[in-house]
Amino acid sequence: MQQQISVITLGVSDLGRSRHFYVHGFGWTPVFENEDIIFYQMNGLVLGTWNRDALAADMTRDCSAGAGSYALAHNVSGMGEVVAVIRRLVKAGGTLLREADAPPHGGFRGYVGDPDGHAWEIAWNPAWTIDEAGHVFFAV
Repeated sequence: MQQQISVITLGVSDLGRSRHFYVHGFGWTPVFENEDIIFYQMNGLVLGTWNRDALAADMTRDCSAGAGSYALAHNVSGMGEVVAVIRRLVKAGGTLLREADAPPHGGFRGYVGDPDGHAWEIAWNPAWTIDEAGHVFFAV
């Protein structure tokens, strides 16, 4: 089986508020939207934000249990971009979860929660490369 992720779908409580965060914070453009879901074309996958109740009905499970133990990551090309992106996301309705700093394993990162509490790590790693299309390559 091919190693890939096709779509990541986040359940959100207010689609308009979520749209504002992703459009004005990250600067992303939706490729499809209706009253229940918005899709953003990423570099190699699609991110969906879906009304939490509609997502729960689609999965036939309760989606009100809160956040799991995960973080999505948005890598940037330079250390100086980390703080700028975090500030822009907070201004667009995000919540600062951790100020940017240098972790023991290297690089520079901070965390922001989207309006529904989904954690985003904004990171720069000097050993990882990002090509012109935005693909991140893990350095060994």
